[in-house]
Amino acid sequence: MTTAPITIGDVHGGWRRLWHRELEAYPGTWPRIGNLAIVVVTTIVLYYEAYAGAGVGPLIIGGLHMSFTFYLYISVVSAAFGAFTSLIGGLSDRIGRANIIVAGSVVVALIVLVGVPNVTTKWSYAVLLVAVGFVEGIILVATPALVRDFSPQVGRAQAMGFWTLGPVAGSLIVAIVATNTLPHLHTWQSQFRIAGWVGLGFSFIALLFLRELSPVIRDQLMVTARDKVLVEARARGMTDEDIAQALSHPWRQMLKPDLIGSAFAVSTFLLVYFAAVGFFVIYLTTTFQNSDGTFLTTAQANGIQQWMWAFNCGALVVVGFVSDRLRVRKPFMAVGALGTIATIAVWISWAHAPHTSYYELVTLVSLMAVFLGIAYGPWMASYTETVEDHNPALQATGLAVWGWIIRAVVAVSTLIVPIVVTSVTTIVNNSPYAAQAPRALAIEKQYGPVIAVAQKNSALLSELSKYPSSAIPPALLSQAINQIGLQNLLTIQKIAPDLQFLSQVGPHLQALQSSVAKAPSQWQHWWWVDLGGAVLFIPFIFVMRGRWSPKKARQDEQEHERLVSEEMAKMGLLPGAGPA
Repeated sequence: MTTAPITIGDVHGGWRRLWHRELEAYPGTWPRIGNLAIVVVTTIVLYYEAYAGAGVGPLIIGGLHMSFTFYLYISVVSAAFGAFTSLIGGLSDRIGRANIIVAGSVVVALIVLVGVPNVTTKWSYAVLLVAVGFVEGIILVATPALVRDFSPQVGRAQAMGFWTLGPVAGSLIVAIVATNTLPHLHTWQSQFRIAGWVGLGFSFIALLFLRELSPVIRDQLMVTARDKVLVEARARGMTDEDIAQALSHPWRQMLKPDLIGSAFAVSTFLLVYFAAVGFFVIYLTTTFQNSDGTFLTTAQANGIQQWMWAFNCGALVVVGFVSDRLRVRKPFMAVGALGTIATIAVWISWAHAPHTSYYELVTLVSLMAVFLGIAYGPWMASYTETVEDHNPALQATGLAVWGWIIRAVVAVSTLIVPIVVTSVTTIVNNSPYAAQAPRALAIEKQYGPVIAVAQKNSALLSELSKYPSSAIPPALLSQAINQIGLQNLLTIQKIAPDLQFLSQVGPHLQALQSSVAKAPSQWQHWWWVDLGGAVLFIPFIFVMRGRWSPKKARQDEQEHERLVSEEMAKMGLLPGAGPA
């Protein structure tokens, strides 16, 4: 192994830039922002593709003849694969981030564009969705690691706020596209095709322009952008042996109680977010009703989610900026957690109020989204800073710990939902018959007594139906007249098509009505679980890196700047200074 110092400043050009993406010097402000923007947009598009099915869940379930339980188990298996491939993402500490992101983006785009819209069975759909989860688990780790590389700690919360726009803005785009295109395109396949084309386009942009820092640069801690000169000077003295030493025993260095505990706590905090991404369209369309008694439509449910994700995006960006200005993360995590707990508590109380208005639902979910954003953006910044406290060279490995845990929690929670909410499968499977309810009610209202007589004497009527009206045995006809009545027989004969209609849709409508009555309380049980997860998040705020007081945080920054100046002076990097 060589111990020669590594040269700084050699940058690959031409076609080699398509696979040799390392920058040997820390970029200036605008190139750095450009790379961050590509990572953020790529992440948003990736999650848009991954969540495309969430906006048309009921249509997929009906179109591919799957149960709600089967639909959920696809998410379980996909999340489980994503959990383990998150560990693969940790290898980007050794092999780099950018090529992993570009290759993964192309693969997901092709699956979503070409594969998913052409499936004809629920099993082929499941296989392709699991494949998307497999790739997404890797990129889940590589993208935030790359964001960390290009964002000093002082600007980390805003950068991570933008990165967190990935899953949130992805959900927002799903809702917007579904709301505006479903009334015209009608099919669930159309949503995947749109997402696939968008993904392919942005994958091409990432292929051309996405860059990453070389190991000697990214493996160092940067508190402010002013550390650039010192970081590059240190890098000139680093050897391959130094890099290998920093990367040795990665899991031993990263499997620490503070990282594991805080990763698990934020995963339980986000249980309500996972439910919103996966099930809100189904929940809203099977629980809440319009003023005329009809359930909210898929387009209405997506409209509610548009508001939710838009407010969440705004909170992530604004709070990230404020957190960086004040130099603290923990107060925002605490406020966000308490607000989320309060809004979930209201959500629980509304579970038995099916006639809650559209804009009441919009207001509550928007508030919930704001508090989730207040907590999560600063948490992501604090987590990466906590990883840096252990070893800045193992950022992706530390994020792999988080990625594995959060995906495992998603898989387990998704597995539990159909056990807790048993009514949803029945509602989804029978909801196509809801449109027939007005006709069924009208028939029952007009001919209720006759229908009751027909149901009571179904065996005798079945026997009569075996004969043409002119060939009914006299004894059988006499028995029918005496038992049912001549007028009732004539009415039953007259409304025979209506009775046939009721026999076909009646059981479905009865099952639907029974399950609709059970659903609110069952969902309420799950929202209590989500509330408990948010409560669990609070004590783990205290184990993470960072100050509660902005004043003390600024004192820490000033002390860091003093130490940097001293080291730069010793290295002869300050004007008028020579090597010590």
